[in-house]
Amino acid sequence: MSENKKKVVVFDYGFGNVRSAERALAHVGADVEITRDYDRAMNADGLLVPGVGAFSACMDGLKRARGDWIVGRRLSGGRPVMGICVGMQILFERGIEHGVETEGLDEWPGTVGPLKADVVPHMGWNTVEAPEDSRLFAGLDADARYYFVHSYAAHDWTLEVTNAKIRAPKVTWSTHGERFVAAVENGALWATQFHPEKSGDAGAQLLTNWIETL
Repeated sequence: MSENKKKVVVFDYGFGNVRSAERALAHVGADVEITRDYDRAMNADGLLVPGVGAFSACMDGLKRARGDWIVGRRLSGGRPVMGICVGMQILFERGIEHGVETEGLDEWPGTVGPLKADVVPHMGWNTVEAPEDSRLFAGLDADARYYFVHSYAAHDWTLEVTNAKIRAPKVTWSTHGERFVAAVENGALWATQFHPEKSGDAGAQLLTNWIETL
């Protein structure tokens, strides 16, 4: 193992394709470990929080593993965190599924709700609209496609930055029936609604871009 490899922990709280994430990160050169150990998660260069299934179940699992506290502590110290799929959704203030409202991690204001489209879930490859100065999508063509599997999404972005010294978040959008938030870059906190670990070469480049910031 090379000493200059970045150490990434894939947080194992019972929800998410941890093995797929592990393989994808290792493929692009990270030193990867799957664990829920507090010290290892806190001390890693990067923490990746996957997520599949229901918003409420993911939040319950994350809290049982103290993941909510770990994410908050890492971000308060400027330590990088990346969320994927429901691992992104739970970063918002709340989620509503089947009429049930669940509190999220509240790192960003807003509600994750049902995706309004003729075909749900949104399953398969789709393009995104990324900001020109995005670091997450650096080196990727505008027509690159990413793999989505979801029935819920954040439809609005309401976080406003009024302090000129704080860099405004970069928000990437996609469309399936309606526009929704596909990715966010917000200081040490990055996230994607799609699965970069299942998105082929484009996903590998995106994960490389994240690792290069660690």
